Parts: sequence; C-alpha cells; structure tokens
Amino acid sequence: MPRSFARPALRIPRPGPALRSLLALLATRRWQYLLGMLALCVSDGGQLAIARVVGRTVDALREGGLDAGGLQRRALAIVGIAVTIMGARYAWRLLIFGSSRAIERDLRQRLHDHLQRLDARFYLENKVGALMAFATNDVPAIQVAAASGMMAALDAVLVFWGAALMMAFTVSWQLALVVLLPLCLLSPLSYLLGRRLHKRYGEVQESFGHLSERVQENVSGVRVVRGYVAEAREAARFGAANEDYRRRFSEMLRYDVAFDPLIGLLAGISFSLGLGLGGWMVVDGRISLGAYISFNTYLAMLVWPMLALGWVMNLFQRATASMARLETVLGIAPAVADRPQAQALPQEQLRGQVTLRDLRFRYRPDLPWAVEGLSVDLSPGRTLGILGRTGSGKSSIAGLLLRVFDPDEGQVFLDGHDVLDLRLADLRAAIAYVPQDAFLFSRTIAENIAFDPRPEAYSRAEIAAAARLADLADDVEAFAAGYDTIVGERGVTLSGGQRQRVCLARALIREARVLILDDALSAVDTATEARILAALKPYLAARTAILIASRVSAVRDADEILVLDEGRVVERGDHAGLLAAGGAYFRLYERQQLEAALEILA
Repeated sequence: MPRSFARPALRIPRPGPALRSLLALLATRRWQYLLGMLALCVSDGGQLAIARVVGRTVDALREGGLDAGGLQRRALAIVGIAVTIMGARYAWRLLIFGSSRAIERDLRQRLHDHLQRLDARFYLENKVGALMAFATNDVPAIQVAAASGMMAALDAVLVFWGAALMMAFTVSWQLALVVLLPLCLLSPLSYLLGRRLHKRYGEVQESFGHLSERVQENVSGVRVVRGYVAEAREAARFGAANEDYRRRFSEMLRYDVAFDPLIGLLAGISFSLGLGLGGWMVVDGRISLGAYISFNTYLAMLVWPMLALGWVMNLFQRATASMARLETVLGIAPAVADRPQAQALPQEQLRGQVTLRDLRFRYRPDLPWAVEGLSVDLSPGRTLGILGRTGSGKSSIAGLLLRVFDPDEGQVFLDGHDVLDLRLADLRAAIAYVPQDAFLFSRTIAENIAFDPRPEAYSRAEIAAAARLADLADDVEAFAAGYDTIVGERGVTLSGGQRQRVCLARALIREARVLILDDALSAVDTATEARILAALKPYLAARTAILIASRVSAVRDADEILVLDEGRVVERGDHAGLLAAGGAYFRLYERQQLEAALEILA
C-alpha cells in the first residue's frame, strides 16, 4: 500500500500534557535543581532571619535590655547572614541557570538530529523558515522557563511559605490569616488567564513560523524578486504576515498584561489589611512594635512571590505551548529508517551490482506514478544512462536507490541485498551521489570537496586530484585563495557550472563502488561536458555508474540507455541501436544536434 504523508497539523494540546512533558525535561537535571533549591533555602532563610533579628532588636531597644556591645553583635550577625545569602545566591544562580542552558543545548541538539533523520517527504510538506522558528523561538522559550521561571517559582514558594509561617508562629496567626486571605483568589484567576494565554501563545508561535517562512524565501530568492521587479508585492505579503503576527501577539498581551494589575490589586488589599489590623493590635498591646516591624518586613517579602506568580505563569504558559509545538515535530517518525534487523554492508566486499525489480513509486496517493514498472539489472563496472524530459521520473530513481524514498511496490537490490534490509549509513556510504541541485556549504572549496564524516581523511593532493578529474582545477587556481576560497552561502560566489563541478569532485573523491550523476553537468557547456566525461572514462570503468541527464551527449557512451516518459521506460538500448530505431531517443538527438549547430552559428 502506498504511504500517505500530510503536514502535521499544529494542534496545541491542553496545558496538562505539555506541562508534564516540560517537567519531565526539567527532571533530566533534577539533582542540579535540588542543589539549587537547597541554596535557595539558605538564601531565603537568611532573609527571614534578618527580619526576625531586626524585630527582636527593636523590642530589646525599647525595653532597654540591649547595650552597645549587644547591638554591635547583632549588627555583625546581620552582616554574616548577608555574606551567607550572597554565597547561596551565587550557588543557586550557577546551578539553575547552568542547568537551563544544558537543557537548551540538549533540546536544540535533539531537534537538529531529529530533523536530520526525517525523510524527504517531510521537507516536501514543511518549509525551512517554519522549521527554523522551532529552534529560534520555541527552544529559547523553554530555556527561559527552565532558568528564570524555575528560579522564580522555587524562590516564590520558599519565600511565600517561609514568610507566611514566620508571620503565623512568631507574630500572630490571626493576623497572618487575614492578610493571606485575598491571595486565595490568585489560583482560580491565574488558571483562567493561563489557559487563554497558553492558547494565544501557540497561535503567536505559529504566526511567527509563517513570518519566518516569508523572510527565508525572500532573502534566499532576492535575485528572483529583483529580476521580476516584485519588491512591492513581496513587501506587501511580508507586511500581511507581519501584521498577523502583531495582531496575534496583541491578543495574547490582553491576557499577559492582566497578571500584574491583578496581583497588584490583591497585594494592595493585603497590605492595607496588614497595616490596619496590625497597627490596631500594636495599640491594643496584642503584639509588640518589634513583632509588627518584623510582620511588615515579612509582608513586604510576600510582594515578590505574588509578582513572581504572574511572571512564572506567563513563562510556563509560553514554554508549555512551545513544548507542545516541538513535540508535534519530535513525534513524527521518519518514514525511511533502519529496520530492526538491518544488515551491515562491508564496503571492502562491495562489488556494485544494482538491480531494480518492478519498481513503482509516487510522492502522494493523489499524484500519478513517478516511476512505474521499472526493471534494470546493472552489472559491476557498467554504466546506465537515463534520459527523459523534466518530470519523467529520472531523479526519483536516484532517490529510490539511496532510500531517500522507499518504493511503493517492487524492490531495489545492491549486491543481491534488498536495500530495505541494509543499514542506511552503509548503503549511502556505498553510493557517491551528485544531486541535481548543486548545494554547497558556506565553507572553503577544499572543505566542500572533502565533505566527509572524517574531513581529515583526504589530503590536499587528493582534493586537487578530484578537482582535476571534475575539470575544476584551472578555475580554482585562478582564485587568489585557491582551494581556501570561501564560496559563500550555497556557493553564491561561484558560477552554476563551477558549483556543479565542486559537487562532482565531492562525489569522485569518495571513490565509492556506485556513482550516480543526476543531471550533474547540466550547467556546463557541451565542450566542457565532453571533456569531463572523457576524463571520467577510466574512473567509471572500475565502478557501477548511473548517468541521469536531459542531454543525449551525456549518456551516449553508456552501456545501456533508458528513455523515460511519465515514469515508464519507452525505449531502451545502446546509443547506436536507439538511433537506428528512430523513436523518441532519435528525435531528441536530432533536436539537440540542431540546437548545438544553431548555437555555433550564433
């Protein structure tokens, strides 16, 4: 049965499951957080102790039971507690903030590695700009919650309960109960606001992904935009996406900014009750002045937990929404992966026998077959040419050989092994591939040619030899920096033909048993193509080669040539036999010969 693939819908789940996932992520650094919490206990306990010492000192001074020496000792005690608080604060910041950065690193690495494993179908349905938003927006949102959010949450809990208990047991439990009563409203109100904030933040992140898509496409395609004088139209499209992001962010802010005023109101009520009732209790002689001062210090300390609550709710709602978005991507299983009992393929024993048996493949169930009923038996050391117009299925065959896609029906064999039973790493190590899209990294020419899991595996002499074989050496030597020339993003500083030849050299240097060239010389002129193919003859004689092209000149020397149309083989044979048949190959040959003659006359 053909597989279907659809872009995963961004459905933000309830905060509960996402919050549990976030907490599970934080639990990977639980020991650091526990040590940080102990340091927080010391720090917050020190602040409570200072308030207690100040209150007792005031009472002692009023009663005349404290001399200068006693006052100095208490002052030094406060200094000592402050030094302890300083050390504890340094420790918890180091532990909690350091843990958050480690979580961010691990999560970003996990996202990167997962995206590398996902199959080509996923990238056909998802744009790079939207995927980049996961790493640039969602992962940092989780890091902030793991750092500032965890710090504020732990600190708020410790300070709140510490101050509340000190109020109740060292001053008056009745006064503490009255003052803390307004804070009971915080939980239900925070829950209602939090649910709405969670939903809105998910929409904001999705909108940011669309905005990133527009930026990525317009920056990457800036030459096309300028060439078609489409700056105004693209600016309008970007403006619409930008406005959508602003609008959604504004909708989120309606709930986000409601936290602080709400908490400020409740804090004001608590302070008024504390000052009024506490002052009356001092006048009535129920509590001492020192106890009242301590109580107000504790009450002032409660302001931070109340303010922190809104901030923490904000951070964690954002983080849970981001966690849900990330899990949407991380939960997608690669459609192409190693089977449980995948076999190793020793490279030293590889001969290069390639067999395709009754292959059928299409990109989606609603699309026509890209490859239909293809069978080929290619012996080691022989060359297969594949010719056809655009969209005839040529590149799809290369994708099936490399397991970029898996066939819907039929089998692909390498040295008698079904490629589905082989380890992906071994299969792809056995095949050197030059794709139709000549992609280069923003590195030097030498680094692009020696692109390998072990870059040091190739010497500069081997790099130069591969460049000569690809007819690139003269071009490189003309550059001031030679092989150390930086090619720029996607090789923008090189011509199309130079980019293709760098990619060709990258494949040739591997000396794999199977070589696939997917229209790898389309950007060079026919004379350069002929020179490269002539130089490659001894190289190709020792390995199995598949030459995919749209020009007859690129495949004419192949041992067998397949002519494709709409995924089916309409003609097959060698160059001479296909010309004699007078079919599609002959007509294409005649047309291209005429085009070449007209170019010479021009």
